[in-house]
Amino acid sequence: MDGQKKHKGVQWLRGGFTHDELLKVWKGLFYCMWMQDKPLLQEELGRTISQLVHAFQTTEAQHLFLQTFWQTMNREWPGIDRLRLDKFYMLMRMVLREALTVLQTQGWDERQTERLLELLTTEILHPDSEAPNGVKSHFIEIFLEELTKVGAHELTADQNLRLIGPFCTIAAQTQDSLVLHNIAQGIFETIVEQAPLAIEELMNELEEEELSEEEELSEEEEAQEPGLLSREPLKGSVCRTQRPLDQQAGDDDEDGTSTVLQFDYKAVADRLFEMASRQDTPPQNRKRLYKVIRKLQALAEGLFPEPDIPEEAYRNPRGGRRVRMKKRLSGSQLQDKTGRHAKEALHSDSSPGSTRRRRQQRAGGDPPVPRERPGGHGGRGAPRRQRRPRVGAKAKIASCQEPKAKRKRTPEGQK
Repeated sequence: MDGQKKHKGVQWLRGGFTHDELLKVWKGLFYCMWMQDKPLLQEELGRTISQLVHAFQTTEAQHLFLQTFWQTMNREWPGIDRLRLDKFYMLMRMVLREALTVLQTQGWDERQTERLLELLTTEILHPDSEAPNGVKSHFIEIFLEELTKVGAHELTADQNLRLIGPFCTIAAQTQDSLVLHNIAQGIFETIVEQAPLAIEELMNELEEEELSEEEELSEEEEAQEPGLLSREPLKGSVCRTQRPLDQQAGDDDEDGTSTVLQFDYKAVADRLFEMASRQDTPPQNRKRLYKVIRKLQALAEGLFPEPDIPEEAYRNPRGGRRVRMKKRLSGSQLQDKTGRHAKEALHSDSSPGSTRRRRQQRAGGDPPVPRERPGGHGGRGAPRRQRRPRVGAKAKIASCQEPKAKRKRTPEGQK
């Protein structure tokens, strides 16, 4: 009985599952991840679930397994709360990585690559798909990252162009501004930003090839000279034990984050221009893609974008804008501050005029006549030239300076 169940399970893995059966399987796997709350166990469970694709023996069964996974995510995504989003983001990343690993084991076959890209486009990127914005945005964000981890060391520029082909098509056809922005930023702008690293890595590879060729030539020349064969170190010597360590260090560097994908920037620009220049391309899509095309064409000519930006601006991309805004605000605040101080200086008693009046009062002199402004006392306008008072008008001026005393009324009996 157990042998029959095992034989039936193997038969299913070879391609015996139907579409509806795999949807039921994925629903169980989905809620299995849903119930797991411990982070380390979530990662282990996600790795186990994503590697199930390698258990299927045929390519059709593998594609059906991947198709039902994305359909399950599209169906269950609106019900995921924010506390469980991270682990399902991780699950999508792991499943995409294993799908690309399947292509790697198949030698990046062109036909199998086209079939997988068609599946992903139909289920996620296409406007008629049922994928929510969260699934689309996360898939676009992680695609180049996972492709770099799996095939950066072996993919050529032509293969990379083929792998990003669906994004070029969708970016030119979509009516969704969010999808257009995510593709332009997560795919094409990422290629532009990684261009210096890609060129540096390519130059390092060329230098290593030249060094290896020079070493081979020098070894051949030494081998042809007599008496030099005895200088070769023994198998147990230190020189021979250090070489595998150097190779291992090189392998560790290859696994680092410095490795990036190689692209033919002119070919990518031509492909985007072909899609953006069509008559059915929306104007906003064409405008956005032309900006990317100009950057790619500049890279193809050897011109890197924004070469004069200082190092601090790369650390804080908004630093320049904040600094300029801060300068403008400080300038305006300085003007307000100086204007406020000027007004206070006009009305304060520490002005030169008030000091002169105090000196005259101490010396026993007559106080000067206050300056009148147009429009009444305290009115605005240009100050008029001060007139010196006449000798006979001192009493009148003195009486004019006491308006409150005139307003007092005397009783009728004292008149």
